[in-house]
Order: sequence, then C-alpha cells, then structure tokens
Amino acid sequence: MKLLITGVSHKTAPVEVREGLAFPEHALSAALADLKARDGVEEAVILSTCNRVEVAVMVEDGYDPRRIVDGFLEERRAAGPGGIEAYMYRHEGRDAIHHLFRVAASLDSMVVGEPQILGQIKAAYAAARAGGALSGALDGLLTRAFAVAKRVRSETGIGQMAVSVSYAAVELARKIFGSLAHRTIMIAGAGKMSELAARHLRRSGASDVFVTNRTHGRAVEMAKLFQGTAVDYGQFTAVLPKADILIASSGAPHYILRKDDMLRVIAARRNKPMFLIDIAVPRNIDPAVNEIDNVFLYDIDDLQEVVNANLRERGKEAERAEALVAEEVDRTMARLKAAEVTPTIVGLQEQLEQIRAGEMDKVRRRYGPFTPRQEEALESLTRGIVNKIAHGPISELRNHAGRPDGAHVIAAFRKAFHLQD
Repeated sequence: MKLLITGVSHKTAPVEVREGLAFPEHALSAALADLKARDGVEEAVILSTCNRVEVAVMVEDGYDPRRIVDGFLEERRAAGPGGIEAYMYRHEGRDAIHHLFRVAASLDSMVVGEPQILGQIKAAYAAARAGGALSGALDGLLTRAFAVAKRVRSETGIGQMAVSVSYAAVELARKIFGSLAHRTIMIAGAGKMSELAARHLRRSGASDVFVTNRTHGRAVEMAKLFQGTAVDYGQFTAVLPKADILIASSGAPHYILRKDDMLRVIAARRNKPMFLIDIAVPRNIDPAVNEIDNVFLYDIDDLQEVVNANLRERGKEAERAEALVAEEVDRTMARLKAAEVTPTIVGLQEQLEQIRAGEMDKVRRRYGPFTPRQEEALESLTRGIVNKIAHGPISELRNHAGRPDGAHVIAAFRKAFHLQD
C-alpha cells in the first residue's frame, strides 16, 4: 500500500490558485466517490479550506498514486495539474504521515496554534467516512493525527497566547480584573475591530454592552448585535462611569476622551479600575489618561507588542510541538512496520509448525505410542529446534521492514518459504 498527500496551501500558492482547486461542500461527496472509484484507490480523503486544499489517498501496490491524483484533479478542476504544478507539494509514506500530524497540530497553519484546522480535518474525515472512502490504514492515520493534535495542545502552550489584536485585549482585561464575569463594556465607534474585541469580551463573560457612535443609527445597529444599549454620542462621558472596559475606535480626528474627562469618570466610579482599549488611528484617547491611578490605557501599538511577544512564545512552544510530532511519527512508523511484517512472520511460524507437527506424526506412527513424559520431551525438543531456526529469519524480517528495500525483502522471503499472499 502507498500513501500520498498532494496539495497546495497558503505557503505555496496564491489565493486564486487555491480557489481554482477548492471543492465546495455540496460537491465534496461526489468528488470523493469519483476518487475512491478509481482503479487502485483503497482509501481517500479531501481537505478543502480557504488556506489549503489537500487530497490524500492510500493506493494498492502496483499503482502510481501520483498519476491517479493528477488525473483526478485534471478532470475535476478547471485548472489541471500542468498549470499548478509549481504550486503543489507531494508527500509520500513517512513524509506524508509527518505532514498530516503537523497540519492537524496547527504547526503548518497561517497562525501557528489556531484550533480551526483540527475541526476542518475532522469534518473532512467525517465526510470521507460517510461516503465509504475510509476504512483501513488511512482511517487509522487520521485518527492518530487527532490524538497527536490533542497531545500537542495539552503538553505545550502553543494555543494559549493571543495572536490577534482583538484577543490580546481580552488577555489584558483578564490580567486587570481577574474575571470578566458581569463586566460592562462601552464601545465608542462602530468599527469592525471594536466589534470583534467586544465579541471576544462577551464570550469571556462580560455582560452589558453600551454602544455610542457619531451616527446614532450605526450605534443602534451594533447594539442589537450584543443585545446592548445605544447611547447618544453627546452622552458618552456621562454614561462612561458605568463601564469597566472602554473600546475606542472612532474615526474622529481628535481625542474624544481627555485627562480631565477621565478624572471625572474615575471619581464617579469611586476609583474602581477601568480598562481603556484605544484601537483607533489616529488615537481617540489622550495618552495622559494613563497617568491616572486605576486607569489602564492600551493603544494599538501596545496591543501589537503583546501579540508580537505572544507570537515569539508560540514559536518556542512550536519547537516543543515539533519534537512531539516527530516522536509520534516514529511511533506510528514502528507500528506500521510491525503490521507490515506480521502476516509474513505468522505465515512462517504456521508453516514451520505444520512441518513439525507432520514429522511428529510420522515418528509416532513408526515408534509410538509414547509415554506422556516422552511426548512432552519430544514436543519440547522439536519446538525448540523450530524456534531457533526461525529466530534469525524473523529478526532479519523485522530489521528490514522499516528500510527502503523492506517490501522487496519481505517479497523475497515469502517466495523463498513458499508463503501465500
């Protein structure tokens, strides 16, 4: 059996190439059925996301997996392999397993450590199972990939640090307040980044949301997204003392919150801590506000520094994750080697046992019957001889199973001992 993974990703191909190869969800089952029906294909799975398209096949010996996959892609996609060869990668055997484990563990993602790719692979696996395209070795490898990804996330910190500006704000808020449960958010300005930051904060436990904007209709529109309350722009500073967290992303060309304003706000809050996130360019909040006790102001550059620091930490964790993946690949290869050679070993042992048992029957007919003690001695003697004869060949089989010439050695061994396939 031969394993091949063929694909393109954000690292090898521009978006227009990935789009040309992508498999829409509604067309996936038909594509899988087509691929599985091709001569030599035992198992198949197709992973199609915005950042990568990969086709994995397990093919019978004697068939060329590259020719099969190239023919499939050429027939199914608008752009055949001839036009995209420069963008494609191919991994076979051990390299394919290593690639599969790295992708599942999010070590090959655009943002290392992101969790979405594992869910996407599981969805591709479910689709292939439902279509009858997975049932053997490739099924087992995908299942193993899920376990490897779980181990990477549990034994390293690869997915624990924020690597987006909006989520970095959530991390900082947790450091200031401990828990975000029942905290109140004020959004000043209805930009996409402020909406994203507010969504992260809500998912982390923040409860009430106020939204203000120079265009009141836009404030009302965004407030509905959070089941929140729209605040008239002129009432912004009057309502601000109710908020624990302010996200400012207004397009105003001047500060909408100055130090004097903030002094009145913090006094009205009786010095309870307040977290200000200024993600506007130009900035919305006077930097002098940061001089006030219990006021914590971070602008877009501060948040980006947090992201950069986290990316560096993720890089260190990724090195640990790579070592875990390499270890898991070695374990998987050892299992596969054992599985590959086991039928031959069992066949040899069965054949030798048949010969031994046959010769014992001849001895019994000629010299028997034997006493129980004589039977026991003869059984022990003949089994010992057979085991000693078999030990050398079996050891050599196991040693060669993992080498490039392993398949040829196993085939020659089976031929020499007249073992049936």
